[in-house]
Amino acid sequence: MFHNNMQGMTTTIREGFLIKRGHIVQNWKARWFVLFKDQLLYYKIEEGKKESQPRGQIPLQSCTLICPCVDYENRPLMIKLKTQQSIEYFLQACSREERDSWAADINKVIKAVNPKQTQQLGTSFNSTSDISLNHLIDAMHDSHGGIKEMANTECGNTYKMTFTGSSVVDWVMSWNFAHSRLDAVTLASILVEENLITPVGPKSTKSVRSMPLGEQLMDDSTVLYCFIENKNKIDNSNDIIDINPLEMSGKIVKQGYLMKQGHTRKNWKVRKFVLRAEPAYLHYYDPCKEKEDHAAGGFALRGCLVSAVEDNGIAPGIKGKVQGNLFKIITIHDVHYYIQTGSPAERSAWIKAIKQLT
Repeated sequence: MFHNNMQGMTTTIREGFLIKRGHIVQNWKARWFVLFKDQLLYYKIEEGKKESQPRGQIPLQSCTLICPCVDYENRPLMIKLKTQQSIEYFLQACSREERDSWAADINKVIKAVNPKQTQQLGTSFNSTSDISLNHLIDAMHDSHGGIKEMANTECGNTYKMTFTGSSVVDWVMSWNFAHSRLDAVTLASILVEENLITPVGPKSTKSVRSMPLGEQLMDDSTVLYCFIENKNKIDNSNDIIDINPLEMSGKIVKQGYLMKQGHTRKNWKVRKFVLRAEPAYLHYYDPCKEKEDHAAGGFALRGCLVSAVEDNGIAPGIKGKVQGNLFKIITIHDVHYYIQTGSPAERSAWIKAIKQLT
């Protein structure tokens, strides 16, 4: 779809969708980002096609990268870039793996153009024994810089006053209590073992019972925990809301930002797609909303037909100026979904993953 280097530019290092916060109106928009050897460009997508000229650029000379970034409680998958002119850019990825991969690639470029600059990817104490657990838990409770408690969904149930395992690890790293995710998991697991934070829901409860010491907290965005003092409030309240538990109970096998054609207006929008197995469902979310907990749509994959749409010419039913790499899903109820990926390889990977579940 969008793999075409700008004339006169150096070789593309990577490209793909990220969600960007606006500077004047601080709303969130999907943009197509292209990383070069000294800058990061971003483009707007119109009618399924990348505009020819970038909407902006982020110079990486003397730029500072912060990842994980915990500035926004509803957006845990953030990268923060601060330029030499102190302009801040907030970029959101679709998953922790994607966020960390983007951060690593951007950080390599920053180091290449700023060999003497140290990035804020985390410094640490020498070991977890250097850290006071009371100090750590007090910092987690801090109303300004502490970990954010919010409503989270696990296996179809929504629990208030909780946080995910991966958000705990992100927070520990962002406040320099650990320099790696492994060290952060070990430290957070001590909080579980000391009964300072406690599991909420079946996944985290099972991990506490089955995992060895030092590994009892799961670095997972679908596994929930809470402060121990809130456990009874959650268990004895109406904060557990049943929302389609069957559809949401499957294991996430693939997720990513893709473009989807609307059914009524036939316009193209970037959506976060989440593929689940056992049971097999494909859901999509609006990543630009303040909360993307609730799916904008989805369907069971059993009995679906999925196939690539040929790039030579526009197939019937497709509107706009799309650039190819399309595939189509026909549900058992004969509803047609047209989806566009960023590259032929990405299209093949999605089709293969979906076919295995149909």
